[in-house]
Amino acid sequence: MRKVIVSAFVLTLCSSVYGQSIDKIIISSEVTRIEKILAADDMQGRRTFTPGIDKASVFIESEFKKAGLQTFMGAANFRQEFAMTESKATASKIIIDGKEIDNSKVVTFSYQPQVSLTEKSDIAVVKINKGDNIGQKFNEYYNGTKSYLVLVDASFSKVLPNIQHIERIKANPDNNTVLFVFGVPEATTFSIELSNTISKKVLNNVVGVLPGKSKPDEYVIFSGHYDHLGIGSPEEGAPHTAIDSIYNGANDDAAGCTAVIMLANYFKKKNNNERTIIFTTFVAEELGGFGSKYFSKQLSADKVIAMFNLEMIGTESKWGKNSAYITGFEKSNMGEILQKNLEGTAFKFYPDPYPQEQLFYRSDNATLAKLGVPAHTISTSKMDTEPNYHTSDDEIETLDIPNMTEIIKAIALSSSSIISGKDTPTRVDTSQLK
Repeated sequence: MRKVIVSAFVLTLCSSVYGQSIDKIIISSEVTRIEKILAADDMQGRRTFTPGIDKASVFIESEFKKAGLQTFMGAANFRQEFAMTESKATASKIIIDGKEIDNSKVVTFSYQPQVSLTEKSDIAVVKINKGDNIGQKFNEYYNGTKSYLVLVDASFSKVLPNIQHIERIKANPDNNTVLFVFGVPEATTFSIELSNTISKKVLNNVVGVLPGKSKPDEYVIFSGHYDHLGIGSPEEGAPHTAIDSIYNGANDDAAGCTAVIMLANYFKKKNNNERTIIFTTFVAEELGGFGSKYFSKQLSADKVIAMFNLEMIGTESKWGKNSAYITGFEKSNMGEILQKNLEGTAFKFYPDPYPQEQLFYRSDNATLAKLGVPAHTISTSKMDTEPNYHTSDDEIETLDIPNMTEIIKAIALSSSSIISGKDTPTRVDTSQLK
């Protein structure tokens, strides 16, 4: 009986020491410090290919260095650079059935310096009719490898500005051309003449590594994206921010990047990870997840045990404080492992309550998940009612920093058995992905 009492006392003491440890490392003042820097006006909204995104990268690199992380695969620094191709239209002339079309009604996507097409060329004429799912149709043609002349019904005119604002940038562009023409019902004969300026641009993820002690070739990833929308026109923001045109992205996703930095400091100080931990902040998520797609190709998916992608954790979830949800909860048992590790605490993870949004496939976890990795996004964002999402009101004042701090602690505690090698989540069944 005495041995049992002593053992219980030791267990309680260890738990107390462990609790004090995390409470001293993951603290609200540090969360606030990092958030204020990443979401500051001088970051200019961290839009990809701007001085603001470069400044954010330098800051994150300095935090990884200060934490004592190693570089990825022996790189000279924490920057994981890659190139992308950008196309800027310089001239266009489209004639359909003898009538020249107003360029304001045309959106072109092409990565060739000169394009000359007619109805006799290898290009298909397709339509987006009234009542169609324009988002689905757009993605089908935009992401295709063939050339298309897409005639869009005039009822979708409100969508035109959104398509016009899409960046003409791709990692490995095809040689095809896709044109969306609004308000033209038929095209029997046509001629298309386009001129584009093509250039290569370099951008970078920020990646740091904490090598595992006994299982260095098994990886656990913590990630977030550090880019956002940049500077827009004041009227694009919320109504009361008429003079504010900076999209600071405090929640989306400076919050996730803040968590990555905090977790890097925590696990480095714990210094007991059996598996290798990779901490990364991705670039160009808002442009199409290009940073995570590049990163995911640099390591074997078979060696990635789990991925925690942290996206918009700065506000309370629909369940209130001390809660968050996991996208694709049912696709592996990782969520069950996290829940079990938090038993007895005030925090709870829930399955994604917004399945209609297909969030599992829309964030930076998707590339590795499609390769079978239990790669999930943790978020609190109320996707049906989040008021500041993609507005200039997404500033640090709108965040619940104390609650965000508890979320980061919960991620640290719940992931402990995976990092120690005790638990290995089941793989995602790729045959069930769609």
